[in-house]
Amino acid sequence: MNWEGFYLVTFLVGFLLSAVAFLAGVVHMPHFGHGRGHVPGHGMRLKAGRAGLSPFNFATFSAFLAWFGGTGYLLERFSTIWIYLGLFIAMMSGLGGASIIFWILAKLMAQEAPLDPADYDMIGVLGKVASPIKKNGTGELIYSRAGSRRASPARSEDGAEICRDTEVVVTRFEKGIAYVRCWDEMSGEKQ
Repeated sequence: MNWEGFYLVTFLVGFLLSAVAFLAGVVHMPHFGHGRGHVPGHGMRLKAGRAGLSPFNFATFSAFLAWFGGTGYLLERFSTIWIYLGLFIAMMSGLGGASIIFWILAKLMAQEAPLDPADYDMIGVLGKVASPIKKNGTGELIYSRAGSRRASPARSEDGAEICRDTEVVVTRFEKGIAYVRCWDEMSGEKQ
């Protein structure tokens, strides 16, 4: 195999791996290596006590191969440049492409925040009844969470009727239904 063939194969492998990675993200293909035998920290490195993105990951590797192979192929095919200078330029091009992909991934990961289960606990949530809760029936609760307005089916904790626009507190949450009590009763404002 000559240099031109080597670069072409490298480009095709890098391009194919990039396409597979893209399609896996778009189509939500199953992840391999998650489960039995998974190595903790795979593709990650510890940085200041939290997980961060490693510059040596699948996306940067496939970008390096594609840019390295593509540049090397073009240089070999359409120029009379010295082989080792072409190899050096192709390597720098590959590193540049991988650096761009790493920079994009780092920017995307900087916006991520870890999920806190307490943010999703319904017990203690204050809201208003949007659809009246009939005696031993189900109505609708409107509440705010993470800056957005949300709704949940609701029932009275004691089976009593609760009118629309009454402020309530969730006392328990089971099978997707919030069991509520009037805020006035719990705060002691209503005698």
